[in-house]
Amino acid sequence: MTQPKRNLKDIAGMDSSCIQAAHPFRIDATMKSIQLPFLRLFSSIIFLVILGSLHIASAQNSVPQTPSHKDDAATEPSIVAEPPAAPPANDNSQQNAITPATPSTPLVIGPGDELEITVYGAPDLSGHMRVSANGNISIPLVGYVRIAGLSNSEAEGAIEAQLREKSVVNDPQVSVYVKEYGSGGISVAGEVAKPGSYSALGPHRLFDVLQAAGGPTDRASNKVIISHRGQTEVTTVFLSKNPAEMAASNIDLQPGDTVIVPRAGIVYVLGEVTRPGGYVLNATGGVTVLQVVAVAGGTTHVASAGKTRLLRKTDSGFQEQQIDLKKLLRGQIRDVAVKDEDILFIPSSAIKTALNASALVAVAASTAIYRVPF
Repeated sequence: MTQPKRNLKDIAGMDSSCIQAAHPFRIDATMKSIQLPFLRLFSSIIFLVILGSLHIASAQNSVPQTPSHKDDAATEPSIVAEPPAAPPANDNSQQNAITPATPSTPLVIGPGDELEITVYGAPDLSGHMRVSANGNISIPLVGYVRIAGLSNSEAEGAIEAQLREKSVVNDPQVSVYVKEYGSGGISVAGEVAKPGSYSALGPHRLFDVLQAAGGPTDRASNKVIISHRGQTEVTTVFLSKNPAEMAASNIDLQPGDTVIVPRAGIVYVLGEVTRPGGYVLNATGGVTVLQVVAVAGGTTHVASAGKTRLLRKTDSGFQEQQIDLKKLLRGQIRDVAVKDEDILFIPSSAIKTALNASALVAVAASTAIYRVPF
């Protein structure tokens, strides 16, 4: 049986449902091809969101969080840094303690000092002036003003008060400069390289003045005596090699002071010793024959130690004492104390002629002087 033919119009009039029914596999393939990219894009977005959340969480965990003060007080005790423990004090702690140097005392004006006085705004009242023997200066329209015994600033205040009291200047401003301390020289005498008078202008501490005087000589004692103008009492300062004690000894000096460096005691060791000479006695205790022979290097191989002589100066001349140094070195006899200007002579066994006291004194006067830590 023959089927009826369909024209093109009938075919064109078919609805889409018929087409879908006739070709379902084409539509499914098309939908899948459209949905697949969207699914991949959505999955990527979800993955990036999760990854970002993980990064934020790890960053928050890595940042150290500062606990509140309440939590600190409740959970952790506060840590206080304690200072290092002080070293234990010994018996010599007071001796070795560093004494801080006192501030330098300002110089005071005295008779004979030359001043430069400036009254600002009043040149007629300014000029060079010298303090009189009574300690006064004369200012025009004011008269005499006593400034002796005052420092620069105190003298300025005294002059300003007189100008204000005399109604010369309503609001005076005065400057006082000491050009020369005529009465303020510091005298240095005794065992120093350059004794003399030194100006107190500038540094005026003990070591500064001693340095200006060339320092102590080899014969100088380890103490300094300071006398003050107008006072009967003196100040004695012991010079030590300890830095702390040296700092405490560097005291302030005032104009008119006198610094005396006395001569130290010296014992002379002559003859057959390794280093003959004079040895300064700066010990607080006694010094013996064995000590001075030891610092002189001991006797030589040609010394006649058993014929050692000790010459001591007295008011009636030199007295001589025989000392058997050989027995003394062996401890068979008691050691002998020495004094200032003693002469210990150890003769030579090769020379039979003995030197007399006058010859030994002449030798001692020309011998070298050594400072040793007795």
